[in-house]
Amino acid sequence: MTDRQLVVGAGPVGRHVAALLAARGAHVTVVTRSGRDTGVAGVRHLALDASDADALSAAAEGADVLYNCANPGSYPQWERVWPPLAAALQTAAERSGAVYALTGNLYPYGPVDGPMTEDLPDAATDHKGRLRARMWADARTAFSAGRLAGAVEVRSSDFVGPGVGGNGHVSRVVPAALAGKRVTMIGRTDRPHTFTDVGDAARTLVAAAEDAGAHGRTWHTPSNAPVSQVQALTDVLASAGRPPVRVGSLRGAALAGVALVSPMMRELRELAYQWERPYVMDSTAAQERFGIAPTPWAEVCRRTAQG
Repeated sequence: MTDRQLVVGAGPVGRHVAALLAARGAHVTVVTRSGRDTGVAGVRHLALDASDADALSAAAEGADVLYNCANPGSYPQWERVWPPLAAALQTAAERSGAVYALTGNLYPYGPVDGPMTEDLPDAATDHKGRLRARMWADARTAFSAGRLAGAVEVRSSDFVGPGVGGNGHVSRVVPAALAGKRVTMIGRTDRPHTFTDVGDAARTLVAAAEDAGAHGRTWHTPSNAPVSQVQALTDVLASAGRPPVRVGSLRGAALAGVALVSPMMRELRELAYQWERPYVMDSTAAQERFGIAPTPWAEVCRRTAQG
């Protein structure tokens, strides 16, 4: 094995994956449209439009694993940006012979009753969830047909941890809360909800990609016991020695009103079911398969507070 790794995307998961691989001495290339430096030592950065299948295939030549850690813009852009990008990523993996490892989320399941396990059907009710479900279905089909050397998807719940920033429902309000200001969260703030440490997502994605017996299916990132949005924020603040703050809730008619004028809020409203009922992810299977335990909650909160 040459230990050549191609990471597409330099968001929170992509940076953590690149750092893990580089730390062990792998030859890591991170692809972004701008080629910006991730700050990860020992990593090559390549400016490339990843939706260009030919250019991405050339970059993937000789790679052992192609990591799909892309996060293309805001939700209103997904239907335009994701299909050609997903097609190019899979094509590059097929042509190069690389294992295709996808960073996934829980959207494909849609509204659920009870804890989410990997054997649930993909039954999304919104276009974002259906889109993500198609991406994995296409990769799984290509793997079953022998066109991909390997394919695996690791699904996570809402990210917390270092570098998440505006990409997380809790992280986005942390700066204001640290300043003692009132904050607003979407949906009910008292329902149990699973939060996933972004570093744990990266660790699980790398482990799954390198375990051939784990391919052909999805896995859930090992995550801590669920807590409410308010409790998660309160724990983050406590880790920094700060008191709780007032938390408002944007839901129902108020959320519908904002959605009338904000395309992004319209997209978020489609996912509001995640906050109106318990939203709990079971990660037992991955913990047992890969021997990965979630980062202790206290440490997750401390790193979330530090940004």
